[in-house]
Amino acid sequence: MRDVLGDIAAWYTAGETFGLATVVDTFRSAPRPPGAAMAVSPGGEVAGSVSGGCVEGAVYDLAQRVLASGEPVVQRYGVSDDDAFSVGLTCGGVLDVLVEPVGPATFPEFPQVAASIRGHEPVAVATVVAGPGRVGARRVVWPDRASGSLAPGEPHAARLDAAVDDDARGMLAQGLTGQRHYGRQGERRLDELAVFVHSFAPPPRMLVFGAIDFAAAVARVGKFLGYHVTVCDARPVFATRKRFPDADEVVVKWPHKFLDEAVREGGVDGRTAVCVLTHDPKFDVPLLEVALRTPAGYVGAMGSRRTHEDRLARLREAGLTDAELARLRSPIGLDLGARTPEETAVSIAAELVQLRWGGSGHPLTDTDGRIHGEIPAGPERAD
Repeated sequence: MRDVLGDIAAWYTAGETFGLATVVDTFRSAPRPPGAAMAVSPGGEVAGSVSGGCVEGAVYDLAQRVLASGEPVVQRYGVSDDDAFSVGLTCGGVLDVLVEPVGPATFPEFPQVAASIRGHEPVAVATVVAGPGRVGARRVVWPDRASGSLAPGEPHAARLDAAVDDDARGMLAQGLTGQRHYGRQGERRLDELAVFVHSFAPPPRMLVFGAIDFAAAVARVGKFLGYHVTVCDARPVFATRKRFPDADEVVVKWPHKFLDEAVREGGVDGRTAVCVLTHDPKFDVPLLEVALRTPAGYVGAMGSRRTHEDRLARLREAGLTDAELARLRSPIGLDLGARTPEETAVSIAAELVQLRWGGSGHPLTDTDGRIHGEIPAGPERAD
């Protein structure tokens, strides 16, 4: 939903009810992950995508029917031998899509959800998608509050809502989007009721150290991939907003001190990417000494093979263990033969994507089997 927020917020503000289609489950080589969304306005305008083009026409038609009936529907789309090219997924995947009417009358909490997403405040939207409950029943969960109910009017509503609140907050903390299953009265480990929890965690952070031309290109591709990008350098003449217009923030501070402060403030987690582009021992050794002891999911450092070996020796002298050093991606990026700053940024982005999805990094021409594979549980990747 984040990708279509601008369009649907405008429709909502105008008092319109629109059709919102959301991928709530996937199987096999599905082209889009849970959370991918497509919206259809009352006038027929379309925003977003649920499959990259395979079933959009069928979803569009269904959204029109849902708007006419006012009733949410969960529809499964997969390969159809008779009609694969019109409504099927030719890639062999399967999508479950929730299509629901959304407007001021059906989703009164939407303005609060939109404000939280825009303000990078964690929020999760939990929706009944299967089972004995009412499909489309919704509850919005923040870390400190919740609104709505998944079983309005039912005597067991409070227990079900409380169980989902706990799970949704746990998923928010990890940036997870997906389904959870419950008994009718909120019992866990039962499979009667399916609830789709769509987490909108703040965007992951990319910390780029070294105010050089390569950093400008990395900041640009980091924003493209959805990161909140910070560029940090100790030299004020180089670390300027003018030189890094794509960064969310530009910080003038010794890199290792800035990173240490970020860790103590809780600003580094498993989704954080640390890109060390200084290739100057007085900057990168103290910085990497801190970075490799953080929970950051990616720590990469630029430099030649000789620079890398010298850096490892200095880090060992500083007391880092082999296990800590094994976390270092150096030289940074995948082997694409990159030379320019822009090409190098692409190689770094490729490595981040590979690690996120578990790809081999080999040309697809040289591989067999599914291109996408099963979508792993993990941080929110599309909405």
